[in-house]
Amino acid sequence: MKIEAEWMRGGTSKCWVFETGQLDETGISPDVLLPRLFGSPDHRQIDGVGGATSTTSKAMILHRHADAGVDVEFTFAQVGIEEAAVDWGSNCGNCSAVVGLYAIEKGWVVPDGDVTRIVTRNTNTGQIIIQRVATPAGALPIVPQAEMPGVPFPGYRVGLGFLDPAGMTTGRLLPTGSATDTIVAGGTRWTVSMVDAGAPVVMLRAEDLGLDPERHASWTAGLDLQLDTLEHIRRQAAVRMGLAATPAEAARAVPKVAVVGAPAPSDAESDVAVVMLSMGKPHPALAITGSIALTLAARTPGTLLGDITGGTAGPTLRLRTPAGVIETWSEARDGQLLVGVDRTARTIATTTIHLPEALGTAVDASLASATR
Repeated sequence: MKIEAEWMRGGTSKCWVFETGQLDETGISPDVLLPRLFGSPDHRQIDGVGGATSTTSKAMILHRHADAGVDVEFTFAQVGIEEAAVDWGSNCGNCSAVVGLYAIEKGWVVPDGDVTRIVTRNTNTGQIIIQRVATPAGALPIVPQAEMPGVPFPGYRVGLGFLDPAGMTTGRLLPTGSATDTIVAGGTRWTVSMVDAGAPVVMLRAEDLGLDPERHASWTAGLDLQLDTLEHIRRQAAVRMGLAATPAEAARAVPKVAVVGAPAPSDAESDVAVVMLSMGKPHPALAITGSIALTLAARTPGTLLGDITGGTAGPTLRLRTPAGVIETWSEARDGQLLVGVDRTARTIATTTIHLPEALGTAVDASLASATR
């Protein structure tokens, strides 16, 4: 059995892109199929298409939508590496950038003017994301030339605008009703802000973790020494936010953790310094859904981030990340708030993935038994 797929880069992530019908034809549950295709459980994912990191063990499942007003509906899957599991609990903003590009390349959406607008809906969260793909003179450039922090080579520019993103997972921007809360972990009381916009995020102050605000480049190494404590905090936050009944039941991908601080006095290019954790490890750049949460937190007085920015509602927010400065933007659209960020995307390969014979044989036997 074989499956057609596209291998694409979206922002600072890579993902395998499938169409819903392609997966449905296998007759295998995605919870079983995707880990085996990716080569999990195995920290190398040596017998599959996974990239053995949280930013490269991802899948997007797309289909053309029949509803007027929505062009493409998509589901994001964070595929486990050392466990044969799939986390469906959140979206990936970086990988979302491939959706509009895929729709244009496959002819689902016809380019219109210098910027083509594609309305997409993420099924994990119900979030509407308005994508704006650069199509000068009504076509994708022959050679993509847009650049972004964290990626050494250019791609096609894709703007991602999250429409009224507050509370898409939990129902409220501040799931506990408070701008700050206290969580006890490792015998220490930690002040945190829990925010749900784009994705649920729990935020901590860098200085509370012993990190030097003036040495942002050293934060990742400092966080590597405190991963167990941060995971404990994250799992407790999942319960507080209503994402899990117990800490042990917390999903691997949500909530995300963000460590924030004021930028160094010498840093005139950013408003906030941040390192985000994804799947238990420091992110090399920034989870884009997490950046949406940070943006709304910065606009909310009383949150840890609001204390740094003054809770002002500026049109842009400049986030210092390990990969460089990422800028988010906010604008009003027809009485609704659109919060977004510009990414780049590119198709790397169009390929045929071979389904492992044992998995296909087991499914065939199961289907034969069901028809007797």
